[in-house]
Amino acid sequence: MESKILIKAENIFKSFNTVKNKKLEVLKGINIEIPSNKISVIVGASGAGKSTLLHILSCLDAADSGSVFFDDEDISKMNQNKIAKFRNHNFGFVFQFHHLLPEFTALENVSLPLLIAKKNKAEAFLKSEKILSDLGLVDRLHHKPAELSGGEQQRVAVARALANNPQMIFADEPTGNLDTANSELLINLFIDLRDNFNKTLLIVTHNKDLMNIADFVFEMKDGKLIT
Repeated sequence: MESKILIKAENIFKSFNTVKNKKLEVLKGINIEIPSNKISVIVGASGAGKSTLLHILSCLDAADSGSVFFDDEDISKMNQNKIAKFRNHNFGFVFQFHHLLPEFTALENVSLPLLIAKKNKAEAFLKSEKILSDLGLVDRLHHKPAELSGGEQQRVAVARALANNPQMIFADEPTGNLDTANSELLINLFIDLRDNFNKTLLIVTHNKDLMNIADFVFEMKDGKLIT
C-alpha cells in the first residue's frame, strides 16, 4: 500500500543576493513529495541547496515562488503569525548544533515549545519529563547543556522536537557533531520514531548510515533534484 503524501512542494525557486549584489539561484524549480510515516533523506554536495530546501519545506524560510502543501493545505500562503503557530504544533526540528538555551535545564529546554503553545507549566514539565525519561535522560533533567555530553545534548534537542507531538520531524545534519557511538544511538532513535511512533522524518545528511536506513533518498545537484 502506498504511503500518504504528507508534504508536497511544487515548482520551488529561491535565490539570494551575494555580497556583490549578484543574484545567486539556489533552488531551481524543485518538485518533491515526502511520504507519511517514512524516513526520507536529502543528500548532495555542499552548496547544492539541501538546507535551503529543508528550510522552505518547514516554513522556516519562504520561497521566491512555488507552493508548499502539508496534508493538502497550502501552508506557503499563511501569514507569519499563523505559520509560527502551525510550525510549533506540527513540526519538530533537530539541527547539527542543538541550539539549546544554555541558561535553562534540559527539562526547561524541552518544555519551551509547550509553554509557547500555551500549556500550563505543570503540564509542560510533566510531559517533558516523560519524553526525556523515554530517551534515557531521567538523570539529566536538571542539568544545563554545559553539564551534558554532546550525545545527551542532541537527545535533549530531539526531546524538544517531540514536545508538541508533531507529525513531522525535520533534521539538518543531526549526526554531524556526534561521534560514532552517539550517531548510532541517534539513528536508532529515528528508526524508533518512524516504526513505533508513526513520525515522518526528513533529514539532510552526508551520513551513509542515515542513508542506509532511509525509505527514500533524494539527491540534489546545483539546485535541482536529480533523483
